[in-house]
Amino acid sequence: MAGLPDSPSVFLTVPAHNPPFHHQLLLGRLADNTAVANATMSDQFTVYIDPLRDSDENIVTGTKESPFCDIFSAFLAQPPESRAPPPEFLKVVSRYDDHIKKVRKLEEEEVSRQAALVEGRKFILKPDSSLPAPINLKNFALHQDHVNLGNDSTTGTRVRVVGRVDNIRTSKTRSFVYLTDTRGLLLCIFSGNVNKVIPVLLQKQASIEVIDEMKEDPPENHAPDNRELHVDFYAIIGEAPGGPDSFTTKVPASANQSVLSDYHHLVLHRSGESIVMKARASALAAFRKYYDKHDMREHTAPSFVQTQVEGGGSLFQVPCYGETAYLTQTSQLYLETQLPILGDCYTIQSFFRAEKSLTRRHLSEYTHIEGELNFITFEDLLDRIEDLFCGVIDILLADPESASYIESLNPGFKAPARPFRRMRYTEAIQWLNEHAEAAERAMTDSIGVPIMLTHFLGPIKAFYMKKDADDLRLTEASIDNGWNTDAYAFYSAQRKYGTSPHGGYGMGLERFLVWILKRYTVRECVPYPRYPGRW
Repeated sequence: MAGLPDSPSVFLTVPAHNPPFHHQLLLGRLADNTAVANATMSDQFTVYIDPLRDSDENIVTGTKESPFCDIFSAFLAQPPESRAPPPEFLKVVSRYDDHIKKVRKLEEEEVSRQAALVEGRKFILKPDSSLPAPINLKNFALHQDHVNLGNDSTTGTRVRVVGRVDNIRTSKTRSFVYLTDTRGLLLCIFSGNVNKVIPVLLQKQASIEVIDEMKEDPPENHAPDNRELHVDFYAIIGEAPGGPDSFTTKVPASANQSVLSDYHHLVLHRSGESIVMKARASALAAFRKYYDKHDMREHTAPSFVQTQVEGGGSLFQVPCYGETAYLTQTSQLYLETQLPILGDCYTIQSFFRAEKSLTRRHLSEYTHIEGELNFITFEDLLDRIEDLFCGVIDILLADPESASYIESLNPGFKAPARPFRRMRYTEAIQWLNEHAEAAERAMTDSIGVPIMLTHFLGPIKAFYMKKDADDLRLTEASIDNGWNTDAYAFYSAQRKYGTSPHGGYGMGLERFLVWILKRYTVRECVPYPRYPGRW
């Protein structure tokens, strides 16, 4: 194939009566708009194509002076004489024509929209100085007690509200805008002169200021909190794009997960995803509230460490001042060092696992909730873990806001009944062997209550876990691994200077959220999931 630098047209040389005529034409078009397909047969003719032409609405002949606009037009004008094109080809042509029509329609609409935007921005709305000064209502969902709702007989409080457009519906005379302050929705009604340019200027996700009287709305209208704001003044604080860059175009409901991952920062704005993030924030607050209630102090552990706690194969190595450091997997060792200083303590931090796992239960970076309790027995530890789960869930369900998040995503969720079932590791293996059709996760569903597995075999657990004196199969993992003990001097010193019986636990926040919110994967429960292939 050769290009034609001296002409905007493209010519195509093909056999006149060769049966695969349409294939050669199609390949020539797809390969290069400025390509020449040389035929091997002597009986040939030349067709000229000019991709700069808009259409073939006028009669064209395919000559240099009157070229076709594309290869399909050339084929339809001069089909092969030997046979008709296959139906599949005609379907492709039809889809191509439909696509071109849609593209041109969108282009025309975008031109009209841009022109309307230019005119709309010229419109200046001035506030009515004769009306009472409004009160600022930033979080309108939280401060309903300070606002009187107007009706046919009384005047409501005049308020100034700011928020983002969650949804918008327009008619010939009015626009219905649902404004969100991240905690609730407010129906704002634009009409008359106020609505003059709203359908053009206002798009989903735009931030806006609105002012007017707050009015009562009948329950049968299903307005959020049975109230509405009839706007007499507004100001757009931050525009949002329309057309091909609009929010709904970038993150359509039908998009596949790969596309949504590329626009995850926008996906989080959607209703379901934003509820998960709010529930996550509520859960973090609930854990800290529980710990504060039980006199546990928060500790911040280092993220760069020299120690391997749960095996080197799942550690991220980081060059650090000429040496090798690791991104920490757990704060376990450092929490133990804080017991003489803080007493019972906990951490809530991001930790890292370099496992190349793409399962729905794994993340490379996750939020770990760990606690360490001093002067306790093993049974005390199990009781405290059970109380942590139930106590945090009680806090979440007692708060109307966090309870609404759980109810919207997992209707009918109830706090687990106490006591949790306690099962030794060997008992669990025996149960699974007896119920071969049940997987590990199905065991809890089959038994119907939360299960606390205990007494794991030493070789499969971390070295710092206490041995069961009655089970001689347990071993000291630190001896087997042959690690350099110098890096653990700070930890072993805790046994030298006044040790005490203590115990702790760790839990992934994302897995906790998967459970209470009934999500499919932990990736849904973190703002920006990190896993192999997505950083």
